[in-house]
Amino acid sequence: MTKAPKYWSKAKNYLSKKDKIMSKLINSYKSPSETILTSRKDIFFSLCKSIIGQQISVAAANSVFYKFKKKCNYKINAKNVSKLTFGQLKSCGLSRQKVLGIKNLSKQILNKSFNPKLISKMSDEDAIIYLSNLRQIGRWSAEMILLFTYNRSNIWPTQDIGLLRAISKNYNKKYLPPMKFVNLLQKRYSPYCSVATWYLWRSIDPEPIQY
Repeated sequence: MTKAPKYWSKAKNYLSKKDKIMSKLINSYKSPSETILTSRKDIFFSLCKSIIGQQISVAAANSVFYKFKKKCNYKINAKNVSKLTFGQLKSCGLSRQKVLGIKNLSKQILNKSFNPKLISKMSDEDAIIYLSNLRQIGRWSAEMILLFTYNRSNIWPTQDIGLLRAISKNYNKKYLPPMKFVNLLQKRYSPYCSVATWYLWRSIDPEPIQY
């Protein structure tokens, strides 16, 4: 784990001045342990966790991920995953598509057809496109990687159900909130949409999220 991103304090001040509701949310979570977006700086780990968590509950994802971690001898890396058979991975509770996604990811990491080091030099949109070329990784998953692994400051995941729920709750909008309003908030929060997203998530889920 790492410390909060360098922009975090500046972002909180900026958002508090821009938006009364955001100011209230930021003041609601003052404990450092509750307000820090951390990163493992381990993209393979995070991509595997993202693939595993797709379209299942948090509790189910945690259960499957624990079994997956155990199969990897508690060391989740491309080399260890490449040694596991299709059946071994499926026995963790993974669907066929998720097994193929994780196996393909380990292969591309090992043969270097996917190079995570390139991402730090890319714009947010270029990085999303690059990550989305991976099997089982769509736009939402790519955005989660940029937010949690690379701590990019201006990620606004409009496909995220939690974010949309939080906007509806805090701004008294119907669910789903109008995309016009979601886009308006994006303009208001930029260049710190990631921080705004974090606090909106916290307003509906007291547990800090980590990928």
